[in-house]
Amino acid sequence: MPEIVMERQLTAQLADIWALWTVPHEMERWWGPKGFSVRVDAMDLRVGGELRYAMIAEDPAMVDFLKANGMPRESSVTLTFTDVVPMTRLAWRALVDFVPDHPPYDTAHVVEFRQVGAQVHLRITIDRMHDDIWTERSRMGWEEELDRLVALVGG
Repeated sequence: MPEIVMERQLTAQLADIWALWTVPHEMERWWGPKGFSVRVDAMDLRVGGELRYAMIAEDPAMVDFLKANGMPRESSVTLTFTDVVPMTRLAWRALVDFVPDHPPYDTAHVVEFRQVGAQVHLRITIDRMHDDIWTERSRMGWEEELDRLVALVGG
């Protein structure tokens, strides 16, 4: 199956955008889709290191959706970094263990960063999930997440 690719242009300096992806308190400002907040519990930014965070539903409609589907309001997420090239590339594998009635599996994510004049070009590539519905949910979540990033820094 083909991967999902998303791109964004951010009016910012590369070092500032890199920090938003790699410094825990900066990530908490935008990481996660609309209706969620994130609490970073640990980050070991090296190949083989982990990012552990809690994704917390805040929006009442999202809380109701999760409850109706047998999913918790707060879920722990663990990412394992597979590539870390400062200010150039971040890659990780994420454990998908939150889908009801489906065995856990990993998905790969790659973010490429490039300064182009006054803008930073981001290219995000993610694996598809186990079916079209969950793949679309993943894509929509990332679109919302990236929109939050653009709103934070400008695009």
